[in-house]
Amino acid sequence: MPGLKYANSPELPPLLREFANHEYAIRNKSALTVDEYILDLTLFFRFLKQTRLGASPAPDLESVSIADLDISFFRTVTLADAYLFLSFCKQERDNDAAARARKTSSIRAFFKYLAVQKKLISENPMQELETPKLKKSQPKYLTLDESLQLLAAVDGKNKERDYCILTLFLNCGMRLAELVSINYTDIKDNNTLTVTGKGNKQRTVYLNDACVAAIQSYMAVRPVDGVPEKDKSALFLSSRKHRISPKTVQHMVYGYLEKCGLGNRGLSVHKLRHTAATLMYRYGHVDVLVLKEILGHENLGTTQIYTHIVDEQLQEASKANPLSKVRQKKTDNAKAKS
Repeated sequence: MPGLKYANSPELPPLLREFANHEYAIRNKSALTVDEYILDLTLFFRFLKQTRLGASPAPDLESVSIADLDISFFRTVTLADAYLFLSFCKQERDNDAAARARKTSSIRAFFKYLAVQKKLISENPMQELETPKLKKSQPKYLTLDESLQLLAAVDGKNKERDYCILTLFLNCGMRLAELVSINYTDIKDNNTLTVTGKGNKQRTVYLNDACVAAIQSYMAVRPVDGVPEKDKSALFLSSRKHRISPKTVQHMVYGYLEKCGLGNRGLSVHKLRHTAATLMYRYGHVDVLVLKEILGHENLGTTQIYTHIVDEQLQEASKANPLSKVRQKKTDNAKAKS
């Protein structure tokens, strides 16, 4: 199945592969989400299989095969088994609450599939499985001055590309996966961009003046020759002329944060998304509901008339970002050429 790394492994029980196909093709979950489900469930069933043999679970459990598991095994799994597994994850694997919450979601989703879609179990044992309580924390973000420092720090052979990436993060609040998947053909003449977010949901991003200028500067130097056929339409390319990877973007962002003296703040690529939202809310007076739409968190469930109004607000919100007028400073070499 294209896009999935683990779901069709012969090491998986058939029911797990069927579940993965259902989540990906029918429920329209992203490939990343489905792979996370499979990794979590593989660990869960390896843990159960080994502990039921009377052995203490090894930290990695990699040697335990679950290919032979079928519905007769799944019918024996209890709520107590799930809590025992989550305790193991906390104590032995040092999983934090967020990691355990994800495993809880994976287990619930699989047993709901067995009960509702396949009707192979009469009662769902995970119906009452509780999610670990997550600590509420204030999102980390850059101030306006720090954002300006970050943009001003850009230099090097990929400066146009890097500046463009940072500008899109700080002005549009897009996710890392959304940014690396952009094709330049996604950019329309009316300065809008279509991105694909979580759950393969598409949304329109309005590009303000800073974004348009940064894209134009980058496209003027973006490699054309030597780009593999599969990556020819990719907006952002690596030094090897392939579609840029998430790890490359993360490394680049961390490098510029260090350069600005912001490397010890626990900031990340995702925190640039928080920064964009915070700047628009604080300086652009953007409504919270509009921010939800900009960030692609949830559908607002409104009428077509209200959607039209929201679209106008989204465009105004993008222009309201205080970084929308910032331009990359030309180097001495660039000035000499001009």
